[in-house]
Amino acid sequence: MENNPGFEIAVIGISLRFPGANNADEFWHNLINGKETVTTFSDEELKEAGIDQQLLDNPNYVKTKGIIENADFFDAEFFGYTPKEAKFLEPQIRIFHECCWEALEDAGYCPHRYDGLISLYAGASENIGWKTGTLLKLTDLSEQFEALNLLRNSFTPLVSYKLNLKGPSFSLNTACSTSLVAIHLACQSLLGGESDISLAGGTSVITPVKAGALYQDGMIMSPDGHCRAFDEKANGTVFSNGTGVVVLKRLEDAIRDRDHIYAIIKSSAINNDGIRKVGYTAPSLEGQAEAIITAHQLAGIDPETISYVETHGTGTKLGDPIEIEALKLAFETDKKGYCGIGSVKTNIGHLDTAAG
Repeated sequence: MENNPGFEIAVIGISLRFPGANNADEFWHNLINGKETVTTFSDEELKEAGIDQQLLDNPNYVKTKGIIENADFFDAEFFGYTPKEAKFLEPQIRIFHECCWEALEDAGYCPHRYDGLISLYAGASENIGWKTGTLLKLTDLSEQFEALNLLRNSFTPLVSYKLNLKGPSFSLNTACSTSLVAIHLACQSLLGGESDISLAGGTSVITPVKAGALYQDGMIMSPDGHCRAFDEKANGTVFSNGTGVVVLKRLEDAIRDRDHIYAIIKSSAINNDGIRKVGYTAPSLEGQAEAIITAHQLAGIDPETISYVETHGTGTKLGDPIEIEALKLAFETDKKGYCGIGSVKTNIGHLDTAAG
């Protein structure tokens, strides 16, 4: 296989808010120390957050979730919002503003001074609790209109407006793969010349922040509040809050501009399963394998040179075995013991649209 110089993408900036970590250094420290950062709440904490007593008394209600610090804080004035406007912004959109700014700052670029085009691709989770808790309380029609303009479906153009980003700006949602699809589209934007720098990521901060989830037999939720990906005790995942943004640039441009390069994306590939699975939310062996094979081919990479794969790894009895079989099919090798697998969901839980 031959590498494809000129098609690589450099990661030159990072910002994140994950359970137990406010930046990449803290997150890495937690990972290398094997630290699980989800939180188990007391009944008193959940009552204060507005959780119904009947739900708390349900033995299947799992009182665990990964949460991020200061999710309700926001420097409205810094981003040009009035206090009233900030009140209508979902916490996940507020935090996404902050992460976009911090990622650009980490990369060393000010969008108000940069002459090139900066694009933005990202997705946010559906936050029913915020809509029912905030919008339904508004009786003034002008306030309702103002709040609707700040909803998640158009949040990327809103952030691009506030940060003076002049490249393409897309809000998208492909469920758990959202932030990875955002990165793929951002790479295509850079390679196609639509932008010179691209931000990509996802945000998922579901309110109330302190809340558990109801376990149902056969579904994805773990009954004991722990995710044990690829373990014989694996029984599901834990849903958490989090936000992450990366700043991307064509590798040759990043080298020319002497940017700090965290990592290099050699290729990316996306597809869809079609009807080749038992149900809409079920995984497909063939679909996963085909996407991996395509990515290998586009990168010009021999699978036997890959030493680690960060997987979806939700710890479910259906998903994990299918993911392993898809990797075996895609790698198609008799070589053993050379490539590790893992999933940070065992540390921080499942971040929904920000899981990538």
